[in-house]
Amino acid sequence: MDFSTALRTERLVAIIRGSDQEASFRTVMALVEAGIPLVEVSLSGTAALKVIERARIELGNAAWLGAGTVVTEEDAQRAAQAGANLIVTPGLGPGFRASVLQGLPTLAGVLTPSEVCEAAATDATALKVFPASALGGPAYLKALRAPFPDLPFVPVGGVGTAEAVEYLQLGAVAVGVGSPLVGDAADDGGDLAALRRRAAEFRAVCS
Repeated sequence: MDFSTALRTERLVAIIRGSDQEASFRTVMALVEAGIPLVEVSLSGTAALKVIERARIELGNAAWLGAGTVVTEEDAQRAAQAGANLIVTPGLGPGFRASVLQGLPTLAGVLTPSEVCEAAATDATALKVFPASALGGPAYLKALRAPFPDLPFVPVGGVGTAEAVEYLQLGAVAVGVGSPLVGDAADDGGDLAALRRRAAEFRAVCS
């Protein structure tokens, strides 16, 4: 299954931005075991590339393991070397362009209509509307889809279970969820049992 199909099937991307390398790795594994096979590890987290590398070894091809917050060309190259098979960018800068040139599935960070037009003219796999909550959340997605009804939008930022339901009803192909799902699991001493409960809740609303 290619990433575009997986995104539309699963409709949920988990986002990890951890302060502890070991806890972040455990969080990746717990999420995949809980049935969330699309996981992004933000490069702004502690030792993110090492987390990706170790998780790829453990998971093999069993999950889509992404590198997030890819800003520079070097970020994109190092992420691919670590084993990321998905790239997520906050915007349309050098990291985005390098990711597309590498041929990796890419969630391109956009917010404005001009950025949507720019990203849609590339080989971006889907458009990450970020930060989705900044301009009105679901209401903004509804407005954005009026001129762009066929583009694959993935809202990210401030997405809880209620927002996830609304975004998906409004036509988003998936949602990206960070702290409302991950909580403190990727920090030292984080609660994995609570993470698994939240994972079940998000899977239920995104199914």
